Amino acid sequence: MTQHAPLVGVYPGTFDPITHGHTDIIHRATKVVDRMVVGVAENAGKSPLFSVQERVELVRREMESLDTNGADVEVHAFDNLLIHFVQEVGARVILRGLRAVSDFEYEFQMACMNTRMDPSVETVFLTASERQQFLSARFVKEIAALDGDISSFVSPNVAQAVLDRFQATTARESFAGRTARD
Repeated sequence: MTQHAPLVGVYPGTFDPITHGHTDIIHRATKVVDRMVVGVAENAGKSPLFSVQERVELVRREMESLDTNGADVEVHAFDNLLIHFVQEVGARVILRGLRAVSDFEYEFQMACMNTRMDPSVETVFLTASERQQFLSARFVKEIAALDGDISSFVSPNVAQAVLDRFQATTARESFAGRTARD
């Protein structure tokens, strides 16, 4: 019987902050891969609420209590092309979550570009669970910035981190001003 190399997948994102939708995709993706690398993108262009190091730590804490179906899960930051990160960690699969049809066009274009740069890497799309379909980190931040309850969208640990961040009035005003213009 032939031994196969472990299948390594990368689930990339900004994770600013990590939501129940993200952890749902990670949990379900670990049914498909032997080793999952959660890639936390630097992505300074999005003006993240948390630094990349803070986001990596939040994701790592979420992974401590997640059922990973026996797969090994690692969390790493990256600031280069996704396909280069995928190659660095020895992955053969990029896992992406789709919340709605509107996500598909962008994700499809990205998958095509990644395949063009490295045909040996496949992109696998997982549709969001019904409860998570319209959940986005951007909405979580907007709700928190306006003193809304985010407890059904993120874990208690993440909710506390977001609320702590918004305790500083300048952070709340800065974020609320950005979302109004975006």
